[in-house]
Amino acid sequence: MPIAVKTTPLAASRSGGRVTGAYLQPLLEVALARGVTLAALAKAADLPLAALSPLPETLAASDYVRLLDVAAELADDPHFGLHVGESVKLGTYTVYGLILLSCHDFGQVFQQTLRYEGLAHDLGRSDLLIEKELAHYQWNSHYPNANRHLAESVFAGIRVFGNWLAGVPLPAVPIAFSHAAPADCSEHRRIFGDIPAFNATLNSASFDAALLAWPVPNADVGMYPVLQQHAEALLKEKTRAQADGGIVAQLRASIISNLSQDQAKLALIAQDLGLSPRTLQRKLSEVGTNFQQVLDQTRHELAKDYLRQRQLNLADIAFLLGYQEQSAFNHAFKGWFGLSPGSYREKTSISD
Repeated sequence: MPIAVKTTPLAASRSGGRVTGAYLQPLLEVALARGVTLAALAKAADLPLAALSPLPETLAASDYVRLLDVAAELADDPHFGLHVGESVKLGTYTVYGLILLSCHDFGQVFQQTLRYEGLAHDLGRSDLLIEKELAHYQWNSHYPNANRHLAESVFAGIRVFGNWLAGVPLPAVPIAFSHAAPADCSEHRRIFGDIPAFNATLNSASFDAALLAWPVPNADVGMYPVLQQHAEALLKEKTRAQADGGIVAQLRASIISNLSQDQAKLALIAQDLGLSPRTLQRKLSEVGTNFQQVLDQTRHELAKDYLRQRQLNLADIAFLLGYQEQSAFNHAFKGWFGLSPGSYREKTSISD
């Protein structure tokens, strides 16, 4: 019987979907390398230059899809999507990419991809079907009418990142795209090792299921608990923000995304939300709160949740909450709850 591994239910609507700035960066770099200025790119995509420079924290997924198309035209590059995917780096996938680096084998890599892909982009979602000795990976685009650059960028990125994780070039596998074949497939052959099938029902790749047992040779498995907790917090807030479009939910999601990089500052968060600091403070005042209160409440809730996770030590938790020193976290926590983090953990352990 086939075994289907489905995505977590996080699919965003086209109007509400986002991509991270890190995921956008390869597109901009490839365009610049081909002589396309950011100003020309923004104008062609009907976006203000400020939407691309400085690099935003996030961008609407619909804008990203439009940028792919106009950049391909401006650069006169019929394989622009392939070249964007070929340019991905570790940081392209943000915390999701770091989680993949902490996986012990490719089976876990795919498992984590299904859960955390949405932390990098809302362009589509992955599924994995295992049938006897074959594994079938499928990517379901949220933009089925987009030009071929979108699907090709995703699959080229998977190929490049997979080679990097494996430490060696992965074997060529049958790939199928739902769009029509281009006139020239030489770049497809170079990147994928063979020419894909076109006009297929799904965007997919099929491979020997034994590949799922391949190890990730440079995996830092010790970091997985910390990264997984951070990713779960991001996932939870993203779901909450999608369900509740209010300013507080949006603010909390942005704060959690930026805490571990010590970027949870009013000016930076306001920029992430596409607002001026004054406008953000006004919107928060209208609902009876302010930036510092939401920041403190978010840290309070996360700290209590993280302390229940026994695999996280206090230094890990301090890092996740954006403190450079554990002592600073200890001091703040004692101010919130009247006891140290260690004492709180011991107390909750007894009550549990």
